Amino acid sequence: MSTEIPSTVAVGDVTSWSDEVDVLVVGFGISGGCAAVSAAEAGAKVLVLERAAAAGGTSSMAGGHFYLGGGTAVQEATGHQDSAEEMYKYLVAVSREPELDKIRAYCDDSVEHFNWLEDLGFQFERSYYPGKVVVPPGTEGLSYTGNEKVWPFCEQATPAPRGHSVPVPGELGGAAMVIDLLLKRAADLGVQIRYETGATNLVVDDDGTVVGVQWKHFGDTGAVKAKAVIIAAGGFAMNEEMVARYTPALGVQRRSSHGMVAPYILGNPHDDGLGIMLGVSAGGVARNLDQLFITAAAYPPEILLTGVIVNKEGNRFVAEDSYHSRTSAFVLEQPDQAAYLVVDEAHLEMPEMPLIKFIDGFESIAEMETALELPAGSLAATLERYNTNAANGEDPDFHKQPDYVAAQDQGPWAVFDLSLGRAMYSGFTMGGLAVSIDGAVIREDGSAVTGLYAAGACASNIAQDGKGYASGTQLGEGSYFGRRAGRHAAAQAAG
Repeated sequence: MSTEIPSTVAVGDVTSWSDEVDVLVVGFGISGGCAAVSAAEAGAKVLVLERAAAAGGTSSMAGGHFYLGGGTAVQEATGHQDSAEEMYKYLVAVSREPELDKIRAYCDDSVEHFNWLEDLGFQFERSYYPGKVVVPPGTEGLSYTGNEKVWPFCEQATPAPRGHSVPVPGELGGAAMVIDLLLKRAADLGVQIRYETGATNLVVDDDGTVVGVQWKHFGDTGAVKAKAVIIAAGGFAMNEEMVARYTPALGVQRRSSHGMVAPYILGNPHDDGLGIMLGVSAGGVARNLDQLFITAAAYPPEILLTGVIVNKEGNRFVAEDSYHSRTSAFVLEQPDQAAYLVVDEAHLEMPEMPLIKFIDGFESIAEMETALELPAGSLAATLERYNTNAANGEDPDFHKQPDYVAAQDQGPWAVFDLSLGRAMYSGFTMGGLAVSIDGAVIREDGSAVTGLYAAGACASNIAQDGKGYASGTQLGEGSYFGRRAGRHAAAQAAG
């Protein structure tokens, strides 16, 4: 797949239409499914074009976290107070370029959106997992999945757990259950889905209004006339040229027992950027394409976070208790993208998932410095300062939570490699089309491309970079803004 922008097709060049609908949705993942269902609920005639042989896209691969808050039934049942205002303050604080209207709407509507999701036919378990994990070990319905307790955010907004997990155990595939329920709801509403049928070009009139889509189904081609088109076709993590241009870290290979391998892409084969490029072809502008989620989590076990993470100069650079993609984002900013986790014997447990590479055990700090090729005395100075402060239960440099502050002075010491190209990283792209709060695709001058909407991983909304990301944001915002796009598109179609 290249980075070439497809051409638009003039409506006058279309000789016939295979279908005429109110709303055409490109892709049936979480955002496309919610858009299609919401448009149909509003009375629109809806058709979905899905390139794959089955619905779901990357959403079906996700573990099933939805980032929701403001006082959901799960939060209330587990005794966790939250409000839309505190959720808003947190998301504004962690966003690199916060779009305040979107964050405000997402937070204010979060409880309603939680209820809408459950009304599809499932229930988040009214239970809470207290530990710091990537995915709860069972079917616990609530956990911390971001940086809510991490400084400085814990001082800017009252922390609350907002990671709502569907009742399916495991790290991957939980969200497929929600896709299945969306499919059932879509069928009940009369939504048509054409599988193995991909959008190839947008059809526009003389004013640049999007009035349809050309499609391809194996050897067959055609065009659908639509009063509104919603692009929900995923990101671009599978497009090697776009990755090399915008997010090269996703292509950095590491040596493994199977040879050189790149980071594991959290995506499906159709995450090739076509949706973004279709939007650009009609005049839309893309934002944050250089941002990504990439991670190699050091936890669980969380006891490892009592250690220190240093760069090749022997200096700390991040609060070790940060959400794993925040830590990894800071690793990428270090010299040679190299980083090491140092922990003493008293706090050593091997990672439950061997994503970070165990280098060796060392009898002395000087031995560690030599083996890691750190400047002589650098790690010793870092550990001396950290240990002195930790003895008083303090971390004035990075303000770790007290639970993760402990002196690392009981040798021998273990070292784990967090460096890009050596740890087992995985990730996905974050950027996408600039859109309004209702999903209308935006031009460079701020005007909307009439008739065109985007949602999900091909749109730029709340999830903007790895430093501020929380697990569940993609599914949460994808479903919420997909619904908004569907409703708005249906209203436009109705005139």
